[in-house]
Amino acid sequence: MARYLTTTLPYVNANPHLGHALEFVEADFLARALRARGEEVFLNIGTDEHGAKIVEKANELGVSPKQYVDDYSARFKSFADRLDISYDSFIRTTDEAHIASAQEFWRRCAEAGDIYKANYEIKYCTGCELEKTDSELEDGHCPLHPNRDIEIRSEENYYFRFSKYGEALLAHYKEQKDFVVPDERLREIRSFVKTGLKDFSISRPKEKLSCGIPVPGDDSQVMYVWFDALVNYISAIGWPKEEESFAKWWPVTQLAGKDNLRQQAAMWQAMLASAGLPFSKQIFIHGFLTSGGSKMSKSLGNVIDPMALADQYGVEALRYVLLRHANPFEDSDLSEAIIQEVYTANLVNGLGNLVARVMTLAQTHLEHSVELDEEDEAIDPEFFEKIETFRFQEAMDDIFKMVGAADTYMTKKAPFKGIKSGDTVEREEARQDIELLVKRLAKIAVYLVPAMPRTAAAISSAVRTNKKPENLFPRI
Repeated sequence: MARYLTTTLPYVNANPHLGHALEFVEADFLARALRARGEEVFLNIGTDEHGAKIVEKANELGVSPKQYVDDYSARFKSFADRLDISYDSFIRTTDEAHIASAQEFWRRCAEAGDIYKANYEIKYCTGCELEKTDSELEDGHCPLHPNRDIEIRSEENYYFRFSKYGEALLAHYKEQKDFVVPDERLREIRSFVKTGLKDFSISRPKEKLSCGIPVPGDDSQVMYVWFDALVNYISAIGWPKEEESFAKWWPVTQLAGKDNLRQQAAMWQAMLASAGLPFSKQIFIHGFLTSGGSKMSKSLGNVIDPMALADQYGVEALRYVLLRHANPFEDSDLSEAIIQEVYTANLVNGLGNLVARVMTLAQTHLEHSVELDEEDEAIDPEFFEKIETFRFQEAMDDIFKMVGAADTYMTKKAPFKGIKSGDTVEREEARQDIELLVKRLAKIAVYLVPAMPRTAAAISSAVRTNKKPENLFPRI
């Protein structure tokens, strides 16, 4: 079975942060799990490189927008590589193939009668790159970007006939009850659509925004950042030229943060319908990461740098923390104190200590590597089902229950004592217990592959060679 997964494209107006790491790692966990189950997977990530904020940041640094986006796109690619994200595509919205796809997508929406020109006066948040209604503002500011003034914009631009698709969206939400996960987000987007959809602007004057894709047939306008960026989900798989590739991979399962709900679950779906393309397969919306109960912010001094965590604890530990200690559906509070605590308790004293103790016994007291059968490396289908339904924490808990059970068995049976006994029967029983514990490590390693691939490989190698590995998780 062919499965297409995508994250949203991070906007390159700042360095990668912990929220980007969360979405990338969650997508990678799902992709690796599906591959382990025998499915063919295409994982798309990349960078969103057009819009007013890009020009603003480039001007601040005294460089061209092209220089700016090249630099920051490279940072995000390096970031994904450091996190061991097994992506199949790293798309940039400045790629020529993407630009051609976005322009063809525009033409098809125009042919459907869904693009028209009109005067444009709205309240606009440059932080979100979105129009805002009075009900969405708090004290005249966007709650997501309270330090930015709301702009009043008045000009002639192109509009997308969003209002045309309300009934179609509501019918789809009703028919496919798991189209948006979790249920709370599906209810939220359904409520948004039920209030009535307003057509939204999809272009800006080129004289005001040089950083954008030219509108087909009108060189005076460039595409609005959201209209352009969303098309990456189909341009990444070759649409419209590579028909076989598109037919193989579409529709897509999307992962996005809750601040992207409207764009992914309503705007993009209406755009697809306009272009005559099927809706996405499913949209998983994750929560935010907070620290000390507040959204991470430089001004509050509670920002956690994911690369600093990777340097201190290791990439595998960072992946572990994001998958097991961040609720996949709700906001989660992380602090350096929490990370230090769970690292020491569950990785140093837990998994790492178990592997060291068992493989020390095996290396010392077993003449050969333990032979494994199919059952020793089989995975319960329920484990895959938890990951496929985005219950990442539950899946990780299952793995560490196995670690805890093996540790309990070690304590109860005490093979480290029995193997030194003068009683032949007792020594044989201890040897069998050591073999059983090695098999349990092999099983744990198989389950760990999607979440912590390097750790899984190290444990599997230790079992195969019957040697204690290097310390998996150094004490910090």
